[in-house]
Amino acid sequence: MRSNTAWQKVNMNRLPGLVADLVHRRVAVIATGGGTVSALAAKNATTTIPVVFVCDDDPVKIGLVSNISRPGGNVTGIYQLTTGLEAKRLGLLHEMVPSVTTMAMLVNPDYPDAGIQTSEVQEAARALGLQLHILKARIEPDFESAFAALVQQRAGALLVASDPFLFSRREQLVALAARHAVPAIYQFRQSAVIGGLMSYGTRITDSYHQVGVYTGRILRGERPADLPVVVSTRFEFVINLKTAKTLGLTVPLTLHVAADEVIE
Repeated sequence: MRSNTAWQKVNMNRLPGLVADLVHRRVAVIATGGGTVSALAAKNATTTIPVVFVCDDDPVKIGLVSNISRPGGNVTGIYQLTTGLEAKRLGLLHEMVPSVTTMAMLVNPDYPDAGIQTSEVQEAARALGLQLHILKARIEPDFESAFAALVQQRAGALLVASDPFLFSRREQLVALAARHAVPAIYQFRQSAVIGGLMSYGTRITDSYHQVGVYTGRILRGERPADLPVVVSTRFEFVINLKTAKTLGLTVPLTLHVAADEVIE
């Protein structure tokens, strides 16, 4: 059996070939998911077939489009704001467990914005007077050692950074947080629904709905060059009250009122 590391590398390496196959089939539109890597693979494969992406990174900065309002070329899509929200998540976590002075952040070092995420949270931690430990996980086997380090460093709460890989492994991460009885905050609502304590971020369902809308408009004759990149502006804050009770936490009234959804 191949290792998980090899499996991930093989799947990542398959992207150019998969996109090339779509180009060879002369599909009408290529819609991508899974973040920046998929979007760039599609863009690099064709300059003629329309591409609609969902991306976590600034699409201008990484070269997907030349302009948000007027993308030009054959590519447009949805920019899910993720970087820039990490400090907000840390603040919410601190408000939930104000007595905790040592926290941890789990980050995927292979994620393009990992450095920016880490710097942002470290700055926010200093402003709040918190000690912060950075835990790294680029593959599933890293999770156990990351949580072992969390315990060893006596971190009383965990921020799981925005990252497609970490989100795709939300069940494992939520289960590990529960096993170690550590309060944690995540990016998307889906993590809170399955037992994570809190989530704060954009609505991933809205993003993929917009992909469908843009794909439909292109199929009806509109050009990607004329469709502005949609920047996420709707955020949701979710608290799992059942998980809070299991952890022995009393949700502050300010958070209860601020939450868009409280799962009981």
